[in-house]
This record gives sequence, C-alpha cells and structure tokens, in this order.
Amino acid sequence: MAPGSDPRTAPAASAEAPRLTRLDGSPVRALVVDDEESLSDLLHMALRYEGWEVRTAATGQAALTHAREFKPDVIVLDIMMPDLDGLEVLRRLRTSGDDVPVLFLTAKDAVDDRVAGLTGGGDDYLTKPFSLEELVARLRALIRRTVTIRADAVDPELRVGDLVLNEDSYEVHRGGTPVELTATEFELLRYLMRNPRRVLSKAQILDRVWSYEFDGKASVVELYISYLRKKIDSLGPAMIHTVRGVGYMIKPAP
Repeated sequence: MAPGSDPRTAPAASAEAPRLTRLDGSPVRALVVDDEESLSDLLHMALRYEGWEVRTAATGQAALTHAREFKPDVIVLDIMMPDLDGLEVLRRLRTSGDDVPVLFLTAKDAVDDRVAGLTGGGDDYLTKPFSLEELVARLRALIRRTVTIRADAVDPELRVGDLVLNEDSYEVHRGGTPVELTATEFELLRYLMRNPRRVLSKAQILDRVWSYEFDGKASVVELYISYLRKKIDSLGPAMIHTVRGVGYMIKPAP
C-alpha cells in the first residue's frame, strides 16, 4: 500500500489476522507521530483497517498532548521532527511514568540511532522504507506482549476452490498435493487468496507484497504471477486469471 492509494482497495483486517481489542471490547488505540503527512495518513488508514482507533500528531509537543489525553496502547514515533525529536518525546513519556510501548520509525539506520532509541526506553525500531505488513505485525506483537488485550480467533487456512493456504504453517496444497513456494510467491498467493474473485492491479500487488515504497517495475509482478501459474495451475484447471489492462484475480476453477 502506498501513499495516495485508495483505502477502498485495502483488504479487510478480519481476513488477515485475529482482531485485537481491549478487554472491555473497545478498539486498540494507536498514536502515529510523524511530520510526513502522506506517511502519517497511510499508517492511519492501515491501522484503521485493523479495527484500531488511531490519532496522528506531526510534532513532539502534539504527541505528548495526545499521549496524555488519548492514552494509546501503542505509539509509532518518528525520531526526526521539527520541535522535540522522538528520543526527547520518549524521555518525557517515561519520566512521567507512561510505559506505553513505542516503535521508532525513522529514515535513520545507523547503529547508534537504533541503540539510542532502544536504550532510551523504546520497544522496537523500523527504518524507512519499510513493509507496511511488517509494521502492523510488529505493532501487534508489541501490544500482545505489553497490553492486556484479547484476540478473536480466526481460521489460519485460506481456501479458494481446492487450493488451501495455511498462514500458520506456511503450507500450500491444491487438491491435496503439496505446493512448494518461495517466501515471495507465498506472500503473493496469500494476497490473491485474501481477495478471491477480486481484480488486483499491478500497483496494488507491488505495494502490498513488496513494500509501500517499492520503486521497481511492474514486470516483477508478471514474473511472479507466471511462477505461481506454473506451480498452481499445473495441478488442475486455471485459477489465476489476467484481466487485460486491469490486473490479476484468483477464483475457483470451474
């Protein structure tokens, strides 16, 4: 998913992972702090699709105000900001007794920056550019470790016709026959199977499978679709279809 993507094209969170809520059933709360508006909007949209309540802040002072009033369960915190940097925001949070889990998000990737963030009381660290799916997964892990929440159980298996993908074991079968996939092939197939009978554009697939800021050519999608077809469609009638000029779709074989 990339800045400027249409939020209506994002897959629903309930199809991807157990929905997290507070014990009282209210949504998990996330605070996103970044002065890059397009990125902040992207994360706001993605976390809303997780079913979370989200607020954003573009400055360190605003972040402290929201943290005090909103009482988030997790904070995504940029290090470089125009007033208080992320390390100072974290220092003030910890000094005030706020132990909310914090994931640092920054373009800086030097070892010293990572060490400073984590030793300063941060809980995790992710550098830009990043995979949106990885960011959400890390936030979910932080919340599970540090916040009293509950998760609605979901079936780990995705099924489209006789094709079955298990998100827990990373196994794929068609008609009972195992299908060996690389990590990227698995992610591409998972995205298609989360959206059966739905046409996905090359841009959507690039954004979701490779990362929100992938700058490669759309031909990589064509290449990996061809890999999947050789492994999936070779076991029976075709399931992966090209909608010319639009994108790709998976549906049960007739």
